[in-house]
Amino acid sequence: MAFAIQAMIVVSVVSIAIATMPDLPGWLARALVVEEWVVVLFFSAEYVLRVWSAPRPLRYVFSFMGLIDLMSVLPTLLLLGYDVRSLRALRALRILRLFKLMRYVRAFDRLARAVGRVADELVVFAGVALIVLYLCATAIYHFEHDAQPEAFASIPHALWWAIVTLTTVGYGDVYPVTVGGRIFTGMVLILALGVIAVPTGLVATALSEEVHVKRERAHSEDHGHDDRRDGDRRDGERPRGEGG
Repeated sequence: MAFAIQAMIVVSVVSIAIATMPDLPGWLARALVVEEWVVVLFFSAEYVLRVWSAPRPLRYVFSFMGLIDLMSVLPTLLLLGYDVRSLRALRALRILRLFKLMRYVRAFDRLARAVGRVADELVVFAGVALIVLYLCATAIYHFEHDAQPEAFASIPHALWWAIVTLTTVGYGDVYPVTVGGRIFTGMVLILALGVIAVPTGLVATALSEEVHVKRERAHSEDHGHDDRRDGDRRDGERPRGEGG
């Protein structure tokens, strides 16, 4: 059953991408409509069964995965197969079906536990990153405002430069031209390496700990089974005269 759901999710996501291609043959467009309704009916039945079998139905309905399950079918049900212009944007929500795979891939569970381990550190780092982002935007504004009054018209305008620079994306649409601005940009680029590396290192370390814990648990369980088998073997090898 789990494999069927995963296959249905993949087929659905692929069909959403194919449906955006121009000049589709009529038979393929009709097949995609049929496929969409088959998927929706399948996921609707799954959602109803999950609500019905959940120990606490309301808790499931308002949980993250419960909302994902609902949003995977709701757009199509609201549209009812018609191209209602005011509701077409809802079709984009169908891509949320990808998140349903999180229920069936154990690696996502380990990732969630790893992020939970370092959640406090990530929150603190996010706060520091926002402060650094604002400071960088303020500094580059003072460096570049006179030389480029349109590109750096205000600190909020400079925030775009700060974001693409601190994330090391560097689109090149806004860049410094003054000597001070370029020197400062070089310093920000060096700082940006830490902005990317710190959260990555935190999550990677937590994931490594999760894998280590899993291996230790599996190792202890294997030893427990071996000890029980050895104990049973010794009991079976006792002479008949030795009572239990």
